[in-house]
Order: sequence, then C-alpha cells, then structure tokens
Amino acid sequence: MIAPATQKVGIIGAGVIGDFHAEALKAMPGAELVAAYARKDDKANAFAQQHGCVGYSDLDQFLAHEEMSVVTVASVSGVHLEHVEAAAKAGKHIICEKPLEVTTARIDQMIKTCDEAGVMLAGIFPRRFNPSTEIFQRAIENGRLGKVVLVDVAIKWWRSQEYYDSGAWRGTWELDGGGALMNQSIHTIDLMLHLVGPVKSVRASCGLEAHQGIEVEDVAVAMVEFANGARGVIQASTACYSNTGLPASIHVCGDKGSIRMCDDKFDLWDLRNPMPRDEEILERFGVGAEQAGAGAADPNAIDFQWHQRNFEDALEALRLGEKPQVDGREARRAVELIEAVYDEADNRGAPTVYWLTQEFNKPARLLYDKIATVTPFIKYNR
Repeated sequence: MIAPATQKVGIIGAGVIGDFHAEALKAMPGAELVAAYARKDDKANAFAQQHGCVGYSDLDQFLAHEEMSVVTVASVSGVHLEHVEAAAKAGKHIICEKPLEVTTARIDQMIKTCDEAGVMLAGIFPRRFNPSTEIFQRAIENGRLGKVVLVDVAIKWWRSQEYYDSGAWRGTWELDGGGALMNQSIHTIDLMLHLVGPVKSVRASCGLEAHQGIEVEDVAVAMVEFANGARGVIQASTACYSNTGLPASIHVCGDKGSIRMCDDKFDLWDLRNPMPRDEEILERFGVGAEQAGAGAADPNAIDFQWHQRNFEDALEALRLGEKPQVDGREARRAVELIEAVYDEADNRGAPTVYWLTQEFNKPARLLYDKIATVTPFIKYNR
C-alpha cells in the first residue's frame, strides 16, 4: 500500500530532542506536524504553541488525533518501548530516537510488536545520511583504501555535572541505558558498523571519573575485532573538557590509504591512488567547509538538518511501501555492541562504575550503600 505524499506526524516527547524533531518536520515538504504529547499539561501546551500543533497530556487522546499516521518518539530512552508499543497498537508508523531502547531484549519486544501490528519502525541515526558519509562509504566499497586493517572511533566530549543533575533519569541504567557509550557515542558507533561491518569480539574497560551521583560510565575504551579481520578502538567519554567541543571522529585505515571524518567533515584524505574528484571532495567536505553542529560540548547545538535527512528517508520509504535504511533491526546493532562492551568490562573485573567518597561523608555513603557494594580498599597518601 502506497502512503499519501504528505504524512501527518505527531511527536512523543517535548524536550530538547523533541524540538529537533519539530524543526526537522517543519522544514520538510512531505510532512506536517499536527500533534505533540508530553506528560504534563504545561509542557505539552508550551511545545504545541511553539511549534504550531495540538498539545496533549493524555497519550490515548494524542494517538487518536485525526489523520495522524506517523509518530516520532523523542522521550526518555528507557520508556521508548511503552510509547512505541502504544503507537503501534494504535496503527501508527514510528520513527524512534536513538537508542531504540536501553537493552536488546526491549528492542526485540518493540520490533515484534511493530511486526505484528504491520507498522513501520525506523530508527534515528542521522549521521548515516550526511553526504560525507556516503562519500566515505563509497570510497571503502570501491577499494580506494584497499584492505581495511584499523579503525579508530573517538568521542571525547564534555557534559557538566549540571547536565546530569538536570534530570533524574540522566545517568541511570533504567532510563538512560548507559553513559558516554549509550547516550553520546552511539551515533558514531553506529556509523562505524555502517562503514566497516559487524564486530565479532570485544575487550573493554569503563569507569566513572569526573562526575558524581550517576550510575553509568563517563569514560570507556573498547578494542574490537571486525568480522572482516580489521581491528579497532573505541574511545568514549563525557569527561573530556573543551571550551569549543571536540569533534566525534572516525578514522579508517587500509593498505592503500586512510580517511578520517570529524563530525561531518574530512580532516584526512590520504590515498595511494588519488583521483581528480578528490580535490572537489575536500573543497566541499573538508574541515575548511562549513560544519554542522554535532553537540560535542552542548547537546542543544545539534543541527536539526541531520534529523531531517533521516526523516525524509523514512517517510519516502513509507510512501513507496519499502523498508527504511535504518529499520528497527538495523538500529538494534549499535545497542547490541554497546551491551557487549558493558558485559566485557564487567567480566574483566573493570565494572562500569565505582564511587569514591570520604569515610565521614554520611549522605554519600547512605546513597552508595543502596546501589553498590563497599570494597576493602583503603587509600594512603605518602
């Protein structure tokens, strides 16, 4: 069945990410934003007034909005399943933020529900839809790097203590699903899988170094081996301070060349066999060109056009009755790898999180006694 040319779309979630969704939808010729849902009346109404749609604080009433056929999910990660299942059972097609959910088990349940309801489930990994990503992928597929042997992924970002304190869900396993890996680095990890292929083994270490009162990691390092034989390293952090924000980078090396992309621009294009078009690529997509915001230092600085391209692909696939580039099963892959990193870190005796506090800090010790196990270690200063 071919969907109508213009889809009437609603948004679940009225936070920062919901704003990105709204701006992306309003910029698209094939979509009309008609409704938004938030748990609180004042938030739903404020969002609706800002973006020119109808606000709801009752989920059932939102899903019953006349002629709305597509829902985007921009709520807290750990409640995506409930929102996706409700939308699917109401017959709505769904475009869901990253991560689809905080565990693969919950993602599998989500996929099953959408399959049974006969609705589309698309994920949001907008870096896949940047023109520079397509160029990067084509260079690898056409053998310009030769045999891929080494991959570096680095997301050395900063999030303040105030960022984590701004929402009770931030930095929790139940609702955030993880820390620097699951929240901030998942886009670049997905891009790595998209460009290089599946991973067959993982070794990892994670820790909490620069923040307090959160359950998850702010530093992680993983060594991976890909199914094609290449090796790689993932560095992920929200503890790397920068005034301007360090770009998220992916560097792929082969026996015929090396390409590194920082956010959506190339800062290294070093190939054994140069071609005439290389100069044009660097002129348009090199680091000197205008760069879109990826949110390195400020999550509010993300460019909504990245989401727009992702939405356009999903809605075009729906219109044609085809599968979107990032369907539910494809969006699952990054969460599966991140789960493997967490499991490996725990199995190697490098737990994702530990806390340090003074012996006399009774409030902190009362909190940590509830969520952790005290160790026998005592620190001595020389």
